[in-house]
Amino acid sequence: MDTDLFFVIGLIIAGFSIPPIIGALSEGRAPRTAAIAILIGGGLVALAVNERPGAYSVSEIPDAFVRVVGRYIN
Repeated sequence: MDTDLFFVIGLIIAGFSIPPIIGALSEGRAPRTAAIAILIGGGLVALAVNERPGAYSVSEIPDAFVRVVGRYIN
């Protein structure tokens, strides 16, 4: 399993779901789809952290992105 890939995809999914949550709350709707996306993203991040405990910190996030992008571009 590629924990870096799980971590990066989870962060991207969770990050992209923040604007729909804000939009839904400002319009008075329930953010159902965005909440599901947050759960999926959080689950992927939790899976990556569970597989490699202590490997990810806030300072390691850019390095994880570079490793994943570099691996799939080369």
